[in-house]
Amino acid sequence: MVATTSTISRAFSFTCMFKLCRPLFALSTRTHMESPRVNSALRSPARETHIGDTDDGFITLQEWQGWGAVSPLPALVQQIVGDLKALEKNFDAPMSFGGNGGRLQGDFKILEDKKHRATYQTLGESEKKLQFFTARQIACRLLGSQVYLCQKCWIAMEDCMCSKVKHCSLWYGVRFWLYMHPKDFLRQNNTGKLLWQVLGVQAATLCLYGVAEDEEIMWSAFKRAGKSKVWCLYPNKNAIKMSVQDTLGYGSSEDLEYTPMMTDGDNTLNFVLIDGTWSNSAAMFNRLKEKAKTVWDEEGIPCISLTMGASAMHKLRPQPSWDRTCTAAAAIGLLSELQLLPKFSSCGLDEAVEAIEDALAVLLEALTTRRLRMGRSVTRKARHNLNLW
Repeated sequence: MVATTSTISRAFSFTCMFKLCRPLFALSTRTHMESPRVNSALRSPARETHIGDTDDGFITLQEWQGWGAVSPLPALVQQIVGDLKALEKNFDAPMSFGGNGGRLQGDFKILEDKKHRATYQTLGESEKKLQFFTARQIACRLLGSQVYLCQKCWIAMEDCMCSKVKHCSLWYGVRFWLYMHPKDFLRQNNTGKLLWQVLGVQAATLCLYGVAEDEEIMWSAFKRAGKSKVWCLYPNKNAIKMSVQDTLGYGSSEDLEYTPMMTDGDNTLNFVLIDGTWSNSAAMFNRLKEKAKTVWDEEGIPCISLTMGASAMHKLRPQPSWDRTCTAAAAIGLLSELQLLPKFSSCGLDEAVEAIEDALAVLLEALTTRRLRMGRSVTRKARHNLNLW
């Protein structure tokens, strides 16, 4: 799931006019594509992961970065993978994962649950608890997705959509940061992944919430760029709403002297998309604000508000209200509004918009086809959550 007034598959308030914006439903806290009315027998069968499935039972750097990461393999994730493998060996039974969320199942789950809860209780600092929670979520999802999901598109191998996705270069003056909650990592219906699948990891970079290695990379780039070149697409009710026009409408195209050789600090515009459920997005945004205060000694992080409506994905991944949209749609909305400004009109942002729109349509088709084949409903029950705005 995802978040923004510009954010992601949960936290966004936008009114879009691009071709994929057909009204469709409201958010669910269930992971992946589980339908509340679907019989458990129709869900993805249980999958087993064995000691020999990876190199010495561990995740390699190549595998880690194959999922879209740019950071070194997080030490804590590797440690927890090792602990899970050791427990599996001692328990003399393979780990079993069910459904699409990388969830442990069976007797092994009961044993591991007791062990990880005991470990969690020994961690005094909230920061250590967050990092442990995040690392465990990621470790389980990595192990549960091996030989099941395509690393590029995060879709089950038999439904891989990679051959239908067109790649496109993004203008060098813009960079997206997908600040993703660990529970959205490797979700088949996540739309944030489309950004780096289409634009590349340097134009749209994954940063997992609570992973020290990822957050260090992102904030190092922000420090080089400076606060005036960093924005978060999020509906911050405690701040004045700033539109794309208000924030970036000044100046002319002559001010945009960007080249492919420029680095993060050379005037690149950095946009953070909070990629998590609406319920998780508040904590994620608060973490960004707290870090911004330590880095720039100023309260908060600048936010941009977009004007959009429900995206096509609303049918399969509902939002709390009709004016919220998914992560990919938020990126489309931002690029579309930038394209309308005279100074950005010659940057070719419309090409990136079209490519992401097409990828979103491909994802919707792949998920819909899979649901129908498995006998699942292709719509989700709407939920009437409180309006976050």
